Amino acid sequence: MGCVKRAEKINRGGCSVPKYEIAYHEFSTVILNILMRHYGEYAEDVFVSSPLLGYLNSKTKAANRGSKARGAFANHFALYVVVEDYIEKGFYNGEAGVPYAKYEGARFSELFKRQRELPFGAKLQNHALNSRLNDEFRKFYPTVGKPPIVRDVEKQRYWIQEDLLLIQIRHTDGTDHLYNIAPTIIEIIDSYVSAKQAAFTSFLNSCQQFIELGIKGPNQAIEFVKS
Repeated sequence: MGCVKRAEKINRGGCSVPKYEIAYHEFSTVILNILMRHYGEYAEDVFVSSPLLGYLNSKTKAANRGSKARGAFANHFALYVVVEDYIEKGFYNGEAGVPYAKYEGARFSELFKRQRELPFGAKLQNHALNSRLNDEFRKFYPTVGKPPIVRDVEKQRYWIQEDLLLIQIRHTDGTDHLYNIAPTIIEIIDSYVSAKQAAFTSFLNSCQQFIELGIKGPNQAIEFVKS
C-alpha cells in the first residue's frame, strides 16, 4: 500500500536526510510544479524528503476520476484544516509571537465546521480528524513514528505535527535551509479539489450526453460509450 517502497539516507556534503521513493502519476506533475514555484531547483529534493508530501502524492492518484467526486476527501481535509489553522494563527510567518509548542491547539468544533465548508465536505464525519488520517499515514510511513495530527482527547484540541512541516535541504553551496511546507500542503489540496471538480463536471456532462443520445436512439448511445 502507498507510494513508499523504502526509505533510505542520501548524503549531501555530509548532511544525511531521509529520502522516500515516490510513485509518480499524472497529478504528481501538478505537485512538482507547485513545489518548483516555492523551492525552485530544490523542488524534487523537498518532494522526496517529505513523508507528508509523499502521502498526498499517494492520495491524489484519483484526480481525474470523476464518477465519485465526493469520494475520500476526509483525510485530505483533516490535514487541510489543521495546516490552515497553523498558518492563520501566525505560526508559519512567525507572527504568532509564541512557539507552536505553546499553542493551546485548535478546537475540534471549529476544525470540523471548517471541513464541512470545503467543496465536497458537507457530509464529512469526524473520523479523519480523530484517527483515520493518522492510521493511514502510519501504514504508508511506519518508520516515521510521528502522526500528522496531534490531539488532546480530553480537551478536544488539535495540532499539526510541526516537525513534518519542516524539511531541511542542503543547497549546492553547502548551506542548510529549512523549508516550511505548510503553504504548499494547502495549495496541493486546493489544486486536487479543483481537478476533482473539473473531472466530476466532465463526468456529469458525459452522462447528460448519454441520456440525450439514448432518447434519440440506442445505437447512437452505444457508439458514444464506445468512443
